[in-house]
Amino acid sequence: MAVAERLFSQLSTEILSGRYQAGEKLPTQRTLAAELGVTMTALREALKRLEQLGLVEVRHGDAMRVTDWRARGGLDVIAHVLFAAGGLDRSMLADVMEARRLMLAESARLAAERRDAAQAARLGELAQRLAAAPDAATAQALDWAFFHELVEAARNVVLLLVMNTIRDIYLQRGELFQSVVAERDELAPLYARTARAVERRQADAAGRAVEDLARAQQRALTEALA
Repeated sequence: MAVAERLFSQLSTEILSGRYQAGEKLPTQRTLAAELGVTMTALREALKRLEQLGLVEVRHGDAMRVTDWRARGGLDVIAHVLFAAGGLDRSMLADVMEARRLMLAESARLAAERRDAAQAARLGELAQRLAAAPDAATAQALDWAFFHELVEAARNVVLLLVMNTIRDIYLQRGELFQSVVAERDELAPLYARTARAVERRQADAAGRAVEDLARAQQRALTEALA
């Protein structure tokens, strides 16, 4: 791991874990570099990434201050909080899964109103392939493709960007989320219900189907991690 990447990981973990409180001054860059035994160049690169995430504020001629990441951070902070210090923040995971459920249910409603014929057909095809998936890895990939198609059909760029953030979390720790597709016999009818409702332009039915599907997945993940 490059020095700047290691520094970024170390400092972001310390900030997100609460070692440094919001508003607290950090040591000067020169002092911090000396304490950590790194070059100023590596430190500045790490600080730039922290600033981009909204974790610190660097002002010329003033000390660096830790920001309130809950007030200043963006979607990119989620993965760092979720996997802080190499562990798993269960509370943050619950929040991620809840937000996922709410977003996907609303996306399904919009997709039923806005989808085109090709998107409706692809959702139906993906639902069929999910029902016949031979293993968890294949089912997980199809699950992602199904929901990505659903959000694409909703035709809302912001929802799509949120979905991309969730994808990045999936890719970072894919094995952690395999349990969301473990009960494929239970889930298969829900994918089919969703696809059918979107195809028929039944917005409320599509939203309810995805709500049931996402709740079942959240429950399976919670039980697997218990």
